[in-house]
Amino acid sequence: MSKNERICIDTSIFSEVDLNLMVTFVVIYEESSISRAAEKLGVTQPAISNALVRLRAHFDDLLFERIRYGMKPTAHAECIFQAIRPALTSIQAVLKNERFIAEG
Repeated sequence: MSKNERICIDTSIFSEVDLNLMVTFVVIYEESSISRAAEKLGVTQPAISNALVRLRAHFDDLLFERIRYGMKPTAHAECIFQAIRPALTSIQAVLKNERFIAEG
């Protein structure tokens, strides 16, 4: 991409849902547990529950259903995970690469 090419980013969407909520979503999905997600993220269970409430409101979906031993993703959550996981992995790679130098 040249300097003159710009990606149009709708910044208003990030005022509704920040990337930390999406990270929380991925961790809940991968851990299948609110308590394990909280432990992995170093926050309290109520913090994860509150994040899940915000995610549910944004996506207008239950996202995860309680089952006997954890949380089961809904079909909508499955689709979201398939789309968001690679994006977060790419962002993580850029943030971890200390040699990354932005041109500009």
